[in-house]
Amino acid sequence: QASPLARSFELDYEENCFRKDGVPFRYISGSIHYARVPRPAWRDRLLKMSLSGLSALQVYVPWNYHEPLPGVYDFSGDRDVEAFLDLTAELGLLVILRPGPYICAEWEMGGLPAWLLWKPDIVLRSSDPAYLAAVDSWLHVLLPKIKPRLYQYGGNIISVQVENEYGSYYACDHQYLRHLLGSFRALLGSEVLLFTTDSTRLEELRCGTLQGLYATIDFGPGSNVTEAFGAQRWVEPKGPLVNSEYYTGWLDYWGEAHASTSPARVAQGLEDMLQLGASVNMYMFHGGTNFGYWSGADFKDQYKPVTTSYDYDAPLSEAGDPTEKLFAIRTVISKFQPLPVGPMPPATPKYAYGWVALRKYADLLDVLDVLCSSGPIQSQFPLTFEAIKQAHGFVLYHTQLPRDLLDPATLGASPHSVCDRGYVMLQKEYLGALERDRQTTLRVMGRAGDTLDVLLENMGRISFGANVSDFKGLLGNLSLDSIPLSNWLIYPLDIDSAVQQGWPHTAQPKSSSRGRAGPAFYAGTFETPGIACDTFVTFPSWGKGQLWINGFNLGRYWPRRGPQQTLFVPGSVLHVGRPNNITVLELEGAPQMPSLLFLDRPLFNSTLSRSSAATE
Repeated sequence: QASPLARSFELDYEENCFRKDGVPFRYISGSIHYARVPRPAWRDRLLKMSLSGLSALQVYVPWNYHEPLPGVYDFSGDRDVEAFLDLTAELGLLVILRPGPYICAEWEMGGLPAWLLWKPDIVLRSSDPAYLAAVDSWLHVLLPKIKPRLYQYGGNIISVQVENEYGSYYACDHQYLRHLLGSFRALLGSEVLLFTTDSTRLEELRCGTLQGLYATIDFGPGSNVTEAFGAQRWVEPKGPLVNSEYYTGWLDYWGEAHASTSPARVAQGLEDMLQLGASVNMYMFHGGTNFGYWSGADFKDQYKPVTTSYDYDAPLSEAGDPTEKLFAIRTVISKFQPLPVGPMPPATPKYAYGWVALRKYADLLDVLDVLCSSGPIQSQFPLTFEAIKQAHGFVLYHTQLPRDLLDPATLGASPHSVCDRGYVMLQKEYLGALERDRQTTLRVMGRAGDTLDVLLENMGRISFGANVSDFKGLLGNLSLDSIPLSNWLIYPLDIDSAVQQGWPHTAQPKSSSRGRAGPAFYAGTFETPGIACDTFVTFPSWGKGQLWINGFNLGRYWPRRGPQQTLFVPGSVLHVGRPNNITVLELEGAPQMPSLLFLDRPLFNSTLSRSSAATE
């Protein structure tokens, strides 16, 4: 009989279960990512998860969200992971923590900081000493914040995952996993339950697991539950059955159909697993939003960037509202354990603020002094984002035509060298876009000395499925009829700092004679009537770009490619009683009458019909 004072959470290999304080225990958990949810909404989302019958939640810590530059740490505001963990404890939820260092999560570079690529030959997720040194210095900052919150020490963190689906990575470096095991043990103590998660493929389980780390698996509603757990039993013959990522939906890629999974299928699979006594974490329970530049990308035959919305067709929608799927899951949970007392909070109020007219402020090429105060870098040939220490966003490459082109010449890039989109302007006139793994040439005519500008956009570093580091910008030469262009001026743009300081709303508009095509800034304001509600903004006849409201970067919009048509605007970023400043960077071309339309519901499916667009 365990003493009532000893707090413990451990594996029982005899009874094939977890034991919490000596008593057999099974968790029903859901994933939520604090980095995808504005801090003012944390409590609301966690409360709804608790009222759904979950006993635990699973959360990633994205390293690059907290260490933007080597040795520079940010745990303030939306990044205050300790405040998030304290809130989970206050609401009585247990935590399964996944601190990486790599997390995938469809997050920019899988959570690894882009500055690791300042050393171009670094081998990520391996026992490369340069990589391990960076990992260790990060773990020495993060894990001491975690240790007092472990269950054994009076906290609510019951287990900690090491790495993430490592078996799917080509390196298969067990020395690396052993190194992590040593670091986690040294910093968190000998008692904490450490585990791994991999798919049910035996080859991946062979590469992703290690003696001393309990092996768990992940699979979705389409899988045969008995077969899937058979794969876990192949590597862990004894111990609790655990699905660490039971997929309630799926992510969206730009240019592909909106993913959805039926509530009935999700509920049935959950019931089948709970019937076997398994512990289950639902990925995602609340997906949230890839604000700013945080969405990642996959590589499957080609580069596939992830949308701004991470709704995931999850039980709680992107805006945090209960869906039919949530109630189906809650019904299943009620068959196995009592539900908490109390009603599920209703959907939060949404407001359709309607049409807001914008005015063109300036073409991007006319405001380089504001966006790049340090001035350009001179280079014979193009340099990558990493070479000039730019993590996210945009870099402008400027040169001149070396000779007269009286007949159309081919401006081209070698395959995979435009990462990820290049907006081309000749004599400040927009010609079109070059795109990774798609269009890599344009036809140009002009005179010697004509200016050639290419604005490069980073659409998100690959977060899964790549054996290579995902460098951004121009990775190779641009050429004219196969002759490389040289003598470049390279402008690293810091648009966000300018916008956060109130630009361009505090500046005088630039007179612009040029039309609406090509990269340009648009600005406008709107007021909220009395209360600031969540809303969704749509971009009728706009092309592609980035949106800020009151200096907050709401992410990328791309209605031409879809499927996502609206961006989620949390009420917490809006002002009451004073104007809300809208800033848009449109990259391809704005409509004749530039305006945005605010709605009270999202559109995910390139359509305005209520049935296919509603998330409920």
